[in-house]
Amino acid sequence: GNRYFVTVIIVACVHNSPNQVSRIFLYAFLSVGIVCTVVGNCLVVLSIAYFKQLQSPTNSFVMSLAVADCLVGLLVMPYSMIRTMEGCWYFGVLLCQLHSSLDVMLCTASIFHLSCIAFDRYYAVCNPLLYSLKITRGRVALLIVICWAVPTLISFGPIMLDLHIAGVDIPLPGDVCVFLVNRIYAVMASLVAFYLPMAIMLIAYWKIFKAAKRQAVQISAMESQMAAGVGKDSSKKQRHRNAMKRERKAAKTLGIIMGVFLIFWMPFFTVNIVDPFIEYTTEVVVWDTFLWLGYINSSLNPFLYGFFNRSFRRAFLMFMGCRVCLPGTSPGMELSHTRKEANEHSDQP
Repeated sequence: GNRYFVTVIIVACVHNSPNQVSRIFLYAFLSVGIVCTVVGNCLVVLSIAYFKQLQSPTNSFVMSLAVADCLVGLLVMPYSMIRTMEGCWYFGVLLCQLHSSLDVMLCTASIFHLSCIAFDRYYAVCNPLLYSLKITRGRVALLIVICWAVPTLISFGPIMLDLHIAGVDIPLPGDVCVFLVNRIYAVMASLVAFYLPMAIMLIAYWKIFKAAKRQAVQISAMESQMAAGVGKDSSKKQRHRNAMKRERKAAKTLGIIMGVFLIFWMPFFTVNIVDPFIEYTTEVVVWDTFLWLGYINSSLNPFLYGFFNRSFRRAFLMFMGCRVCLPGTSPGMELSHTRKEANEHSDQP
């Protein structure tokens, strides 16, 4: 098993890409992915930082998530692209350790933020009366610190001290940077980085789904009452109905984001746990494919926000068209397109 692994690595290093055209195409494709990751997540950060309408507890998590995803695009993906395409590592042993540490830390931080967003949405939809009491600025800040601190602890500590490869007896050439892990680290790190956050997200979204179904019945009943003409309270009920619809739409959007997250990260973390138990015989091309699927999740999040959220979409367009510099544009401006939506937002507490 070990000899096979080393042979595969050396062969990949010497005979990585026989077809020059496919090599150029892959470099171009991965480069576009990196640019989209950086630009898309920068747009999220700028939009939330500039427009007051986007500054909410949920979007504090979204902004911190975008910072993590942007750093994946800046610090991790370019080196991973060269390693994937060349089959070799040209940057030395120390930078290999740093790259692996940043890779684990930033991808884990991204996943942690998604579970915090799910938790936040759970409170907003299932306990709306307690939401402002429970989800305070201080608690949001504490959760964001945890989202960065725990991934740092499980990445830099073990990897820089070589604890993740304790007991792994596989000699590797000096010009190769492969993230090998022993069985204990593979199981523990995957549980903390993926499976526990995944469980939190699944439970939160299941509860949100059930609450949304109940609210759909309430909305239907309110619409029937308003159609019959209920009198003075109808405007209040309309506002309540609009608020419930907004929360359900936000929950649906974040549910889709989570579904995409599962599709793109599940293959990597499954292989990550299985590989040490099958004597590291997973093909290099399988590893690279599943790893890049995970990276793609970091580039997709901003597009999902832009696609599903009109306020984000308009903020993105304003930054891309440099319209934030024009007269009449201010941080406090309304990002909704229609007057009806502007009125709905003005009803928010």
